[in-house]
Amino acid sequence: MSERRRSFTRVAVSGHRGLPSDVEAYVAAEIGHELRRLTADHHQLVGVSCLADGADQIFARAVLAAGGTLEAVIPADDYRAGLPPQARAGLDDLLNRATAVLRCPHPRSTPTAYMDASRLMIDRADRLIAVWDGRPARSFGGTGDVVDYAREKSIPTVVIWPPGVTRT
Repeated sequence: MSERRRSFTRVAVSGHRGLPSDVEAYVAAEIGHELRRLTADHHQLVGVSCLADGADQIFARAVLAAGGTLEAVIPADDYRAGLPPQARAGLDDLLNRATAVLRCPHPRSTPTAYMDASRLMIDRADRLIAVWDGRPARSFGGTGDVVDYAREKSIPTVVIWPPGVTRT
């Protein structure tokens, strides 16, 4: 019996932070469903994420739970300090589990640093999962800008957002 060849699918994530718990549960279920769909044909999964709180950490944990590997992209030297205190332990854990850590050459976390990190993720990816309410980015480098960049690069994008929910 011949073994099927496994090909790699690199999936990046971009999404909102500070999600309410009911939205987090919806997002986790939908990301899990999408990752199962992508790996159904024996694709080895590689997740690419900045590992921020919210969508990024939900995605990273789902990738690892699905047996995939994780690549982290860190936007700036002070990135960890800018995350909410409750998200830092998650960042540390996921960084320790990543097979690669790419660091952007920015000393400070700025909108430009975030967008540069997102471009790096998209440029490495075959697909994007966007946890996005469909609205324009609130500031440069937000999820709306990342989706626009992915679409400009013809990267297939799946948008996950609970129907009828608006972000505050």
